[in-house]
Amino acid sequence: MSQAASVWLVVLLALGAANLPFISNRFMAAYRLRQPKPLALRLLEMVLWYAIVGAVALALEHRAGQIAPQGWEFYAITGTLFVTFAFPGFVFRYLFKPR
Repeated sequence: MSQAASVWLVVLLALGAANLPFISNRFMAAYRLRQPKPLALRLLEMVLWYAIVGAVALALEHRAGQIAPQGWEFYAITGTLFVTFAFPGFVFRYLFKPR
């Protein structure tokens, strides 16, 4: 897989994973809950999905060559980008009024 394809794969995976907590009523898209998920659980799930996407990105980077060192700035920017990707799911869950 080329580097450009790896980058787009990670971006699309992050876009889907960031919206998954707000679209699905299951925890981590696998475990059915008896009650609707509260916002705190959705945010926790979003952090877990961020870590999973980060692990996939790290594996793809390791496969492509040497892993670049990341400081706190990298995690601040990618975390903010992940929260921005989650905006459509948040709007769908909390701002749309059911008819």
